Amino acid sequence: MEMDHPMVESDTTYQPSDAELSLFHLLDPDVLADPYPLYARLRTTDPVHWDAFLHAWIVTGYDDVMRVLKTFSADRTPSPELLTKMGLEAMGPIAQVMVKQMLFMDAPAHTRIRALAAYAFTPARVQSLRERIQQIMDSLIDDLRGRDEVDIIADIANPLPAIVTAHMLGVPESDHRQLKAWSADFAEMLGNFQHNPNRIAQMLETVRNVTAYFDAAVEEQRRNPGGGLIHALSTAEVDGDRFTQEEVVANTIVTMVGGQETTTNLIGNGLLTLFRNPDAKQQLTDHPELMASAVEELLRYESPSQHTGRISPADVELSGKLIRKGQAVLAVMAAANRDPARFPNPDQLDLTRADNRHLAFGWAAHFCFGAPLARMEAQIAFGSILRRFRNLQLQTENLEWRFNLGLRGLVALPARFDAIVP
Repeated sequence: MEMDHPMVESDTTYQPSDAELSLFHLLDPDVLADPYPLYARLRTTDPVHWDAFLHAWIVTGYDDVMRVLKTFSADRTPSPELLTKMGLEAMGPIAQVMVKQMLFMDAPAHTRIRALAAYAFTPARVQSLRERIQQIMDSLIDDLRGRDEVDIIADIANPLPAIVTAHMLGVPESDHRQLKAWSADFAEMLGNFQHNPNRIAQMLETVRNVTAYFDAAVEEQRRNPGGGLIHALSTAEVDGDRFTQEEVVANTIVTMVGGQETTTNLIGNGLLTLFRNPDAKQQLTDHPELMASAVEELLRYESPSQHTGRISPADVELSGKLIRKGQAVLAVMAAANRDPARFPNPDQLDLTRADNRHLAFGWAAHFCFGAPLARMEAQIAFGSILRRFRNLQLQTENLEWRFNLGLRGLVALPARFDAIVP
């Protein structure tokens, strides 16, 4: 998207216009492919910026983003009743699901839901998945024998978290393609500024279908209890409090989406970053003991979740700007993760970076409770890919990014290799 810039005197510091700083530019595929210069301009020239095009404050500095994530309201989904008053009653079924998801709640409702979910989503439960994740990963690679090309997204990054999610929830693993399709629909709605009216019918159908699917899964778990998360959510109890069935279904949906989209994008974005930094790729191949640190750096460097919305709970001053109560705020975690005031040489990939407290999984009360699982899947995926594909190389730099402004990921990542080793 080319724009004419006004002439400036050589001794005057150029200040980008409001139009140049708008996140609206993410609609340009070239900016979407590399949003970091835009984030840097925002962070450098106006770190708390009123975006008149989006009618929201854009916050890009690390300390400010942390404050927004910690203290601003996540309760930003219009209720079905409000949608009806606005003449948008057709979207009520979507809101009916979202208002029961912990992603869009504040305390005390969020605290209650989070406590019950945490009871079901224990570290021991996540750790027990390690062996199964490795089996799934090995099977996906074994299926590629006899080939010399792979699409990392279609062949690995999509199916791995989808199969893991099905296994974790306690539904048939053979349903993983359907779970992925539903997840992609929800991700499109959650990750974009604008809602495409032409997609409302598709979203309503997705909500109906996924709700019916998980309602049936809850009933099946009651008849034949298993070890999956749906059964754990259905039976979780804290101080006598339990989930309603609607809450089980709503938060199973958000777990399904978060468990797939973040991990798919982490694997794709991370491997592309390694392809573009061959010394780091070789370093990680030679020193797999760096894997945990490497995954954190890849999360910081190419954050799968770029920004999240909040509402100002009161009149708040942030970096000299007055944000009024009720105004919308976009906290850009991907910009904060490259803030030089927090991370030395932030645009440089350093797999051994110390003190890497990035914000890729959010912060504070809404920190992603599925982060341990995403980290484990990524560590297993990267380790297996680097170990088993001999001479894996990026096939083309002509790559397409998914048209999702908040959940950053690739449509495809084609690569070639010489052989698959045991």
